[in-house]
Amino acid sequence: METVEINPKLTEMLAQTSARHKHLCPRQVLGVRMGLYAAELFPIELPQRDKRLLAFVETDGCFTDGVSVATGCSMGRRTMRLADYGKVAVTFIDTHDGRAIRLSPMPDARLRAAATAPDAASRWQAQLEAYQVLQNEEMIRLQAVQLNLDLDAIVGKPGVRVNCSACGEEILNQREMVKDGQTICRSCAGESYWSLME
Repeated sequence: METVEINPKLTEMLAQTSARHKHLCPRQVLGVRMGLYAAELFPIELPQRDKRLLAFVETDGCFTDGVSVATGCSMGRRTMRLADYGKVAVTFIDTHDGRAIRLSPMPDARLRAAATAPDAASRWQAQLEAYQVLQNEEMIRLQAVQLNLDLDAIVGKPGVRVNCSACGEEILNQREMVKDGQTICRSCAGESYWSLME
């Protein structure tokens, strides 16, 4: 198995994501590595300073922070979305041309890690070490994908605000609905993830 030297940019980004958690784990390494791989695959300088790249992460936690550090995508900047499938995977979309790629660990990434770091104290430690040096093609699956969502609807129009005619709460970024001629929020339309206690 061919390995790579740990590059200084990876080391710097791992230090940043580690500082967020007070430790470094294999999923953070995967997140950073996938973000750096995206920088190779898209004609975009990462970490980005604008909002051209959008990331759909398929789990929350450490992995997501690794992706964020490497790409500059974040929930706060509206350039990251959570599609909670419980998978260590991310889809990157170039919002200028709509091109999308999905990155996930190869099904045998853990076995490759064990083979790469056979003297590691544990499987976890082997993954932590190996994910820093394995070639992208050996540990990351790359898939060209097509979004099943409307990219313009996802991005919305920042700065657009309306108030729900039912509850009065402000609705941002074109997330309102119109029902019986009234502008309402998704909660008042019956699409809420919560309900009031009686």
